[in-house]
Amino acid sequence: MTTDIPRPQYLTFAGKRVVVLDEEEYDRLSRRADVWEPVLPASDANGNFPAVATANVLTALAVLRSRRRLGLSQAELARLAGIRLATLDRIEHADPADRMPTVRAIDKIDAALKAAAVSRKSRNGR
Repeated sequence: MTTDIPRPQYLTFAGKRVVVLDEEEYDRLSRRADVWEPVLPASDANGNFPAVATANVLTALAVLRSRRRLGLSQAELARLAGIRLATLDRIEHADPADRMPTVRAIDKIDAALKAAAVSRKSRNGR
């Protein structure tokens, strides 16, 4: 069985050996390691950003950063919020850019994050 994993390229930079990866492979690994974050969409010629896509990315960043700060996996947060993992994944990745997540889903996520923060504080004695 063969795989199509690209061979890394090694370089020496500032006295350290570094690995150069194809951008698609880096993005795939970043998503798998849960360190990837969506980026804001580009502005138009007048400097305006598309409202829905921008709102989706800002929502995604808030949810992602809160979840990570609390040390929760996507699966844990989805379970606590009572939503499907696929729904949380779509929200965190701002997919699709032209479709807003439901208020109900965001409310459930918000309540779960707040409950997890309270639980964490009580466990740590704060």
